[in-house]
Amino acid sequence: MKRHFTVTAFVSAKRQTLLHWHRKSSMWLPPGGHIEPDEDPYQAALREAEEEIGFPVVLLPTVAPYNYNQPRQLPPPVTIMVEDIPATPSEPAHQHLDLIYFARPQAADPPTPVGETWRWVSSKALQDNHALAPSDDASPVAVPEDVRVLGMAAIQRAAKESP
Repeated sequence: MKRHFTVTAFVSAKRQTLLHWHRKSSMWLPPGGHIEPDEDPYQAALREAEEEIGFPVVLLPTVAPYNYNQPRQLPPPVTIMVEDIPATPSEPAHQHLDLIYFARPQAADPPTPVGETWRWVSSKALQDNHALAPSDDASPVAVPEDVRVLGMAAIQRAAKESP
């Protein structure tokens, strides 16, 4: 099976994390996307987050780097997920090897994300498994379990790293 390397950045601030309604997959997801050729995962996570939400973020470290200067170290992701992507008319079934990062906005006050499908979702809403409506005229849809669990963890981590 063909595999694509992807990144996801859970952007969290003020006890909330950003999710958007992803029309293609019909689910609530954090920002992310494919790693471009010659791009490292850390750069990809920063780029994807800013492209999708419209403001820069800081990726939060998971562990301290080892004590040496060369070669350069990339901060490791929080986890790596293997996601089965079903076939579409334009693409065969494949897998995403998704490197998951936690992030916070660079600015102390989180800006409003670009586009109307983004929501700041509270830790309580994720914990209570609240369904979110993609728009005012749509029925609420549950947040996937992995997004809920990682979203709550990202909120906790960002609270420790607030500027």
